[in-house]
Amino acid sequence: MMRRLLTSLLVPAVLAALAGCGAPASADGRIPMVAAFYPLQFVSERVGGDLVRVTNLTKPGAEPHDVELSPRQVARISDASLAVYLHGFQPAVDDAIKQNATGKGFDAADAVTLEHAEESDEHDHEHGADPHVWLDPTLLAAISDRLAARLAQVDPAHAGDYTARAATLHAQLIALDGEFAAGLATCERRELVTSHTAFHYLAERYHLTQIGITGVDPEAEPSPRRLAEVAADARAHGTTTIFFETLVSPKVAETIAREVGASTAVLDPLEGLTDPDADYFSVMRANLSALTTALGCEPS
Repeated sequence: MMRRLLTSLLVPAVLAALAGCGAPASADGRIPMVAAFYPLQFVSERVGGDLVRVTNLTKPGAEPHDVELSPRQVARISDASLAVYLHGFQPAVDDAIKQNATGKGFDAADAVTLEHAEESDEHDHEHGADPHVWLDPTLLAAISDRLAARLAQVDPAHAGDYTARAATLHAQLIALDGEFAAGLATCERRELVTSHTAFHYLAERYHLTQIGITGVDPEAEPSPRRLAEVAADARAHGTTTIFFETLVSPKVAETIAREVGASTAVLDPLEGLTDPDADYFSVMRANLSALTTALGCEPS
């Protein structure tokens, strides 16, 4: 009788332990993840699907470069099964992951090759790598593939699900790349004047030349000399549009536009969403529309 009683108690316990050998799950049964900012949240949700619960560490509408984390956010990092970030972009996130999520970080920079940003003037000493890799859809596709492999390590039981979702996203991103390539193939101008140099990867991918008023840091103030240089470049190239961004002040772009008789328009670096109904694809297609209008491109 005693053996039967022990068996009836131990077998369910053993089975429960075996069932729990995968990734730690949250209260709703999903794998808890944190993403440092919007593009990484987007790819995490698309690859993870309903198997994951993703928390974005950068609030909607906030400028992510200098984000500061609350104790609650640090706790979320500690509790997460996977923390998706881009090393060097947000120092506070880098530090929190190093201190609270050892072995649980997924650095998107490991999936791609980061390139150094262009300097915008003699006072701009930003020699660090440009982090805005997600503006090249093919690079975001590479990140999604690598993330699927990492999620498969965290949750082997659903490896096939992650691989399949990443393959679907990869195909969609390659199709978007084709839209950009076709839309920007034949243009009157190929010079892209932007408020800061966030569009290196986009410009390189589609054979454009980026002219940044400031460097990678959107809060940097351009020198008078730099303003004069950009105005001269804009006149020389017949620039009709000066681009500014959604999360920073348009004043500098408006100053250049008035100087050269150009208009202004939004080119979104997709560091965060301001429209709750938008997503990566809708914002990127809005960017494509803005570019084809500003650069005088002919549909191919």
